[in-house]
Amino acid sequence: QNPKTYAIVKQLLAEGNAGELQKYFSSRMEFGTAGLRAAMGAGISHMNDLTIIQTTQGFCRYLEKNFSDLKKRGVVIGFDARAHLSSGGSSKRFARLAANTFISQGVPVYLFSDIIPTPFVPYTVTHLKLCAGIMVTASHNPKQDNGYKVYWENGAQIISPHDKGISQAIEENQEPWPQAWDDKLIDSSPLLHDPYAMVNKEYFKDIQKQCFYRNINKETNLKFVHTSVHGVGHKFVQLAFKAFDLSPPFAVPEQKDPDPDFPTVKYPNPEEGKGVLTLSFALAEKDGARIILANDPDADRLAVAEKQESGEWKVFSGNELGALLGWWIFTCWKNNNRDTRAIKDVYMLSSTVSSKILRAIALKEGFHFEETLTGFKWMGNRAKQLMDQGKAVLFAFEEAIGYMCCPAVLDKDGVSAAVITAEMASFLATRNLSLTQQLKAVYDEYGFHITKASYFICHDPKVIQQLFDNLRNFDGKNTYPKSCGRFKVSGIRDLTTGYDSSQPDQKAILPTSKSSQMITFTFANGGVATMRTSGTEPKIKYYSELCAPPGNSDVEQLKKELDELVNALEKHFFQPEKNKLQRKTE
Repeated sequence: QNPKTYAIVKQLLAEGNAGELQKYFSSRMEFGTAGLRAAMGAGISHMNDLTIIQTTQGFCRYLEKNFSDLKKRGVVIGFDARAHLSSGGSSKRFARLAANTFISQGVPVYLFSDIIPTPFVPYTVTHLKLCAGIMVTASHNPKQDNGYKVYWENGAQIISPHDKGISQAIEENQEPWPQAWDDKLIDSSPLLHDPYAMVNKEYFKDIQKQCFYRNINKETNLKFVHTSVHGVGHKFVQLAFKAFDLSPPFAVPEQKDPDPDFPTVKYPNPEEGKGVLTLSFALAEKDGARIILANDPDADRLAVAEKQESGEWKVFSGNELGALLGWWIFTCWKNNNRDTRAIKDVYMLSSTVSSKILRAIALKEGFHFEETLTGFKWMGNRAKQLMDQGKAVLFAFEEAIGYMCCPAVLDKDGVSAAVITAEMASFLATRNLSLTQQLKAVYDEYGFHITKASYFICHDPKVIQQLFDNLRNFDGKNTYPKSCGRFKVSGIRDLTTGYDSSQPDQKAILPTSKSSQMITFTFANGGVATMRTSGTEPKIKYYSELCAPPGNSDVEQLKKELDELVNALEKHFFQPEKNKLQRKTE
């Protein structure tokens, strides 16, 4: 019943454009643990009014089956600022249609009345003890995309088997229910609630538990620039600074207001490095700011840059900022917990492709470190399990600039991470230290962790399959490589097959998944490299790290060694020429 998508399909029929119709209607978007993510447009392969209605009908039926008190507790729904003129789709419209679906079945809905950061949805699930949460966002994807991200009652993203159960329920509930299209019905319903004011108050109260140096914050001369890259972050980072008694950061004027066209950047993704930060650098130079904080459009990720003595800007990698925040959050915990026995219940987490710096800090300081599979869905669920056992999970991070600094949100949160980074920088400034200097001090104390990650693009699934099959049958059937160029392989963990050479029974401890490729090689020189396929893009990614024990300060030699290892990995294991792989271009 959306006139715009209806007109698109009618036009294609009139033109007899079978190719495009095939693209729109041949296969339904797949609902996975990350929910949905696809371009907005017509047809069942795209995000539009109909596919949102169908998805929500399936999700609603699945929740009814799992929660006898769904009609008492309800769900929360939030949205970002994305919109797509030609198909009439927008995050707000999709959120309202989803709310209408639940309300038509007598389920209370806490629908945010305005745009919010993604972390507000898991926060609300936990805070109001709801059954589930939905966030309509495509995070930092290109502007034509949108997504539908789902949280369970524990406040973490869903993991298997919920994705399969919801997917099945969507298949079984495809015909729109009687009033599915009429989202105006919700406005007069007593089942509709707006959590916006309450969450804006409570969330900023909760993150203040991570504020330890209010007096320093009030006095600091350090200046910050913040960009929300045309997304939702501006207002909320300003409020977070206020909650910590910090002067507000200078906002990049061209990027502070939400704009679904992302007009000033090629990709709205701060992970892409300096290109996204051009306007931030210019504003920082003009206003004399030394630190830049950049959120992605749904404000769940954070990139940080610092001006060096040389006048150059250093953009911290996700692993470097993970090292700094891990050090800082543990140091603050230690200063506030004089009972030395409490440390046995302290945990930090990171994903298996992220730097092992937290492991090094944990070993020396005596707390627990655990690694999980890639993605915050695993860290959020594991954190909740640990918290339910009475443990304190202080921090979790992944190299893709995602940080969970505050136990009130069991997902990555770029708002709390931004203000905690600002407090850390303000504190260090009173000791005449920059973030860069402190990072070196962390590596000096716990051992240098040098990392390098990249990817190859490959559009042919057969080639990808063949590449990984070759690694599993390298010197004859069922044999993995014993070396990579001059580098001797000392251990192998294959999370596709479940093999782990380091375990007594040769079985991996982390969960395995036959549907995605992931092999980790450990080398005799202390290097580790993981090769894996991406769940959302046609990429084969690799992550490498060289860990040195404390006291080995020859960083240049370590970097050279890692570069050589990565070159060998590309040459012998990826074989880009033979497999016609396309390199990442800067």
